[in-house]
Formats: sequence, structure tokens, C-alpha cells
Amino acid sequence: MRRTALTALCIAAAATFSLTGCLPGEDRASEPKGPFAGLTGGEIADKAVKATSDADSLRMKGEMEDESAGGTVKLDMAMNKKGDCAGTIGMGAEGKAELIKVDDTIYMKYDEAFLRAQSKDSSKEEADMVVEMLAGKWTKTSAKAEDSEDIASFCDLDTVLSDFEDVNSDATRGKTTEVDGAPAILLDERDGKDRYTLSVATEGKPYLLRVVSKSAEEPGDITFTDYNEPVPAKAPTGKVIDLDEDFS
Repeated sequence: MRRTALTALCIAAAATFSLTGCLPGEDRASEPKGPFAGLTGGEIADKAVKATSDADSLRMKGEMEDESAGGTVKLDMAMNKKGDCAGTIGMGAEGKAELIKVDDTIYMKYDEAFLRAQSKDSSKEEADMVVEMLAGKWTKTSAKAEDSEDIASFCDLDTVLSDFEDVNSDATRGKTTEVDGAPAILLDERDGKDRYTLSVATEGKPYLLRVVSKSAEEPGDITFTDYNEPVPAKAPTGKVIDLDEDFS
């Protein structure tokens, strides 16, 4: 079993979920002309993996159904290879959290729905207290703290893209299309009844622009933009609750 390019990206998109695909036999390119003339779908996917892995920064936006987490993971996150990130992560109707990582500090701001979902095993009084203290307020903690390791890893693009190593895709090439106005070619990967579609840029570097999972159990749709753009990760101004000091 070989990890597909799609699988690697979906793992990157949210640390709590993953897709695993077995690849079919390679389908030789039938179009002698046009973007990536003469290349198979697998060869195009390999180029996309290389280009995406070499990027210094990018932005992931979309959602995936995550059975292990019990709902739909929604994210909009920009990150770079310095370990900085900025964006939002949500869990269906259970609210969302804003996340910023700058250097060795992680900043997060939770809405009420998120906090109540996380406090569902607590008493109403305890949940109300947590909401009163934290809802809509910026908090900070050390990225080196044990409880922060997963978040810190998710903010590091090198770590996120590490699953791209040794990817060997047998995707089949499809028609040309556009993703947010950018010309692209579609690549298809299958695992049994599940189908995965990748969109690869046909102008400039062959970056991955979109990944769509049509898996019956874990469908999703994630776009990739802002390659090599500065990540808007700045420490929030005003009052910030220090979780390491105030709750230690």
C-alpha cells in the first residue's frame, strides 16, 4: 500500500484525520499536446508534490468529514516553514478557534460554542465559568509546552508536508479546469469505491491547487493558495490571558 498525494495532503490539513489509498495501475497520458504533454497522471502528481513541498508557505482552506472527531473539520490556515501560522479551525456546529503562532508562542481565541463543546463532560457551572473567563478573549501559551506540541507541529509547514516524502502516485490525468481563476489539470486517484481528485496548476510552478475527496465516509474539499506569500502571523494586541501563568 502506497500513500497517495491526496492522502498526504489530507493528513496535513488536519492533524486528527487521515485518508489512506491504494493506487491502481498507471494510465499513460493520451494527450500528445497541452499542459504536461506526454506525462502520465502519476508523473504530474509527482511534480506537484515536489513543487508544493518546496514552497516556503501556503494557505489551506476547506473542510473534511472526520469520523474520529465526530464531525466536520473546517479550517482556514496560512503557515510557513519557520513554524508561524495564522487562521481558524472549527468543528462543525461546535464552534471555532482562532490560532496564531509566532516564534515560540501560540495564541488562541475561542468562541462560546467551542468552549461549551470542549466542556461537555463538565458541570454547567464549570462550563459557564470557562466561557466567562475565555470566550472571545485571546490566550497564549508556550509552543514548547507538552500540551502544545500537536498545534505547534501543525503550524510548521515542513512537518505538515513531511508525509509528501516518498510519494509514488499512479493518478490518472483528466480534463483541464480552473481553480479560483487559475488554470489547472485534474488528476484522479481511486481506492475501491472512493474517488479523490487533485487539481494541479498548469501555469507557473505545478502547485497543488485543490484536493477533493469523494469518500463515502470522509468526504472533503480543500484548496491551497497563497504560495510563498507572507503569513499574517502577528501577536494580538491588548489584553492576552497567559495560560501558563494564570492556570498553572
